[in-house]
Amino acid sequence: MSEKFRPVTAITMGDPAGIGPEIVVGTMLSEEIHECCKPFVIGSQAIMERAAKVLGKELKYNKITDPSEAKYEFGTIDILETGDYDTDSIEWGKEQKLAGQMAIDWVMKSIELGMAKKVDAVSTSPIHKGAIKLVGVKEPGHTEIYQHQTNSPYALTMFSCHKLRVFFVSRHMSLVDACHYATKDVILENVINIDKELRKVGIENPLIAVAGLNPHNGDNGLFGTEELTDIGPAVEAAKAKGINAIGPCPADSVFNIGKSGKFDAILSLYHDQGHIACKTLDFEKSVTLTFGLPFIRSSVDHGTAFDIAGKGIAGCVSLIESTKVVAEYAAKQQEREGK
Repeated sequence: MSEKFRPVTAITMGDPAGIGPEIVVGTMLSEEIHECCKPFVIGSQAIMERAAKVLGKELKYNKITDPSEAKYEFGTIDILETGDYDTDSIEWGKEQKLAGQMAIDWVMKSIELGMAKKVDAVSTSPIHKGAIKLVGVKEPGHTEIYQHQTNSPYALTMFSCHKLRVFFVSRHMSLVDACHYATKDVILENVINIDKELRKVGIENPLIAVAGLNPHNGDNGLFGTEELTDIGPAVEAAKAKGINAIGPCPADSVFNIGKSGKFDAILSLYHDQGHIACKTLDFEKSVTLTFGLPFIRSSVDHGTAFDIAGKGIAGCVSLIESTKVVAEYAAKQQEREGK
């Protein structure tokens, strides 16, 4: 029997003033991560050593300049640095321009390696939106940075939480604007792209449930008409294209039904509709995946947690899950492509 394919997976350290370095230490010390992928860190050895110290850990490092130089052995941290920084000036738990610069440099390196096909997947630690703005980054977060920098036509955000796969029509948008944004054309485009991306990871003819917007699906127009004017017609148009879509499905029950695995994906019409469902089910194992890029990217679903940074109490379950899930999907994609 051939050896299990382990995708080369870059783990970015995130904002060095946040909990990113600590959770990266914990993740790289996880044997199950090394069993499912070939992980290496894009970050700073000095920052990682400081994080290991507060955790009471001693690490062995292998500095690399390219993923091909990594050992990928449990017990050794392969780490790729992007430059010389004044790491002594980085203070735990504070928004700092240098921290924002380091975090962005690590993200950009992961994109460079992904575009060059030197990594199969990227698992990102949290960045701080205020810190990256101090260095001129205009995008609001990871997803937009990865989409713009890879010139991808779209970037689909998917939450993975146990058996739930939840996609989103809109992300960082006010609720009022999100409701207006969820038009027939936009919903249809999302369903088409979801079908395309899930097929890439080996899910044949995926069943995609589209959530409703209004209470009780609008109750035939009594509590809103979007189900009649936009959501339902988008689902019918998707079916006409041969896509296995159903809906609109009442939003107060579709996620509960979906957690059993009945659907291959659920399309949430706005940010919190799907976030609340997944985070209530299991906050730590709610992982964000980005499809539509030249490589698959994942992220923890929590922030930099400045309030506990440097205290050695941050849990690494989310980053471990993020790395496992993105490796799993990268392996499925490679298998689908016959590699």
